[in-house]
Amino acid sequence: MDTTGLRAAYDRLLDVAAMSDLGDADDGGWNADQILAHLLSVDAAVAAVALGVVAGSRPTFDNRISLDPWNLDRIIAEHAGRADLTAHLRSQADVLCAIADQLGEPAAAVLVPSLLLSGDELVLDQPVPLAALIDGLAEDHVPRHTRQLLDLRVAVPERA
Repeated sequence: MDTTGLRAAYDRLLDVAAMSDLGDADDGGWNADQILAHLLSVDAAVAAVALGVVAGSRPTFDNRISLDPWNLDRIIAEHAGRADLTAHLRSQADVLCAIADQLGEPAAAVLVPSLLLSGDELVLDQPVPLAALIDGLAEDHVPRHTRQLLDLRVAVPERA
């Protein structure tokens, strides 16, 4: 697989995650740490699915655990702040991309039964090729959370 787009999406997200002016969501949504924890959870699950396919098993992908507040809090608690979360995400993104780089066409074409929610909304409940699951991170998931992080930027008052 070509992971150029995925790597670029992560680079952009990680640049935004390193910004010091990220506050809380105005709508009561996730803060930056929760977004990063969510990404860590999703990325680990996708990497596990890809490795499972390579191993010959037929894993499924279900993102509900990556939306669970308890799980997000657990992931956050295992890190020493946002910089540590960001460093872990960078490392994990590298691992995921390295796995995807090694996928041949037969493995990339394996259909993975997938259940995707966004909040409480069902987004997908059907098998998708492994390549589409990974490409979906680059094309939608990572950019969506990059925008979400950008929306957390706190306006700095102008000086007179």
